[in-house]
Amino acid sequence: MGIDLRKLDQLVAVAEEGSFTKAASRLHLSQQALSTSIRSFEREVGVPLLARDPGGVTALPAGQALIEDARVLHGLVRAALERARRIGREETEPLRIGHTPAVTGEEIAELLRSRLSEQELGNTEVFQRYPAQLLDELYTGKLDIGLCRGMPPPQGIARETLGHDRLGVAVAAEHHLAGREYVELAELAGEPIMGWGRPGNSGYTDFLLDQCRRAGFEPRYTRNPIQGTPPVTAVIGTGHVAFVTAPPGPAAGGKSRVLELRPALHAPLHALWSPHITNELRDAFLLAR
Repeated sequence: MGIDLRKLDQLVAVAEEGSFTKAASRLHLSQQALSTSIRSFEREVGVPLLARDPGGVTALPAGQALIEDARVLHGLVRAALERARRIGREETEPLRIGHTPAVTGEEIAELLRSRLSEQELGNTEVFQRYPAQLLDELYTGKLDIGLCRGMPPPQGIARETLGHDRLGVAVAAEHHLAGREYVELAELAGEPIMGWGRPGNSGYTDFLLDQCRRAGFEPRYTRNPIQGTPPVTAVIGTGHVAFVTAPPGPAAGGKSRVLELRPALHAPLHALWSPHITNELRDAFLLAR
């Protein structure tokens, strides 16, 4: 059978709003029309999709599964239309790469140069995105690849490990550790550690904090209030330390310093993409070594 994407959108709206009334207002429909449409959709699918209770409306397991796949379906439709337009206009297919703040611009440039030709590089666009936006744009086809560290792949998104980068520790130039060439992980016990993600909501943050716990201490973690700033600059003027993938030595014009971390720890570099969307340049990038 075919699927009516409008009814799928209506199902998503009702589940997100938790109310037929609010969803109807959002969709500019009458509540009766929306309710009738959802009932019709449930008959077409063959199973109940929503639980209707006095306290609100929630998605049943079948409905939740359909909602998760809806993002993939919409992305596939959008990507198919864009691909047809590019072919019709004889435009070259671009490679649009998004990366979270955990992956630096320098690392992106090095990675691209190692995997793409000069001609392919000229057709590549790079954007920094926070994790939620990164996933949304992968689903909708606005991005072809998402580079990150530690993000688990959700429904409809594939993940591959591209490599591992050695971690160091960034401190301000006046920090009491700044005169050292290296620091052992256990020596960071008691030091305030600055990070960017929320524990429990960031795979990379959880990875870093777990390394501290394996070294025998509970980290004093603080989330950086200025999101998007590079770790080597975020520690300037503070007593915090930050895990970085930058090479050891002076950084930020001498205002901070990166220390070698011992024993050596490596952070994974992951690529996320939608396997349902076709992009030849993306596939070449992923296959290159």
